[in-house]
Amino acid sequence: MKKDDIIRKLNEFPYGTDGFWLVAGAALVMYGVRDETGDIDMGCTAEAADRLEKDGVPCSFTESGRRRFSMGSDIEIFENWLYGSVESVCGFPVMSLEGIREMKSRLSREKDLRDIELIDRFLSRGSDKHCNK
Repeated sequence: MKKDDIIRKLNEFPYGTDGFWLVAGAALVMYGVRDETGDIDMGCTAEAADRLEKDGVPCSFTESGRRRFSMGSDIEIFENWLYGSVESVCGFPVMSLEGIREMKSRLSREKDLRDIELIDRFLSRGSDKHCNK
């Protein structure tokens, strides 16, 4: 998924963006750190998670006991998954790059370590978030 695809999906997202934010690969695409991602991962507040659960969105639990929702084949939503802060990128709530870097450092999978390198290079160039498509 490229930035245009993510924006289209977010505009179609039935819950709006209040109480939700992008994390992981989709957030990196929105910032311009990566060109594409395989899916959209989001974080949400406990109140938003309650709404998803009440509406019957398929739910499972993470190892830490937080709710994880699947919306179709390409959107996963994780309750209270937030490091750092939430910023607005192209009008959408997105976890800060510093928060994404911290999250990926904690996960420490091979793909996360590659993303950390991309984030560091992006920040060292002085790149700033933008909405160029």
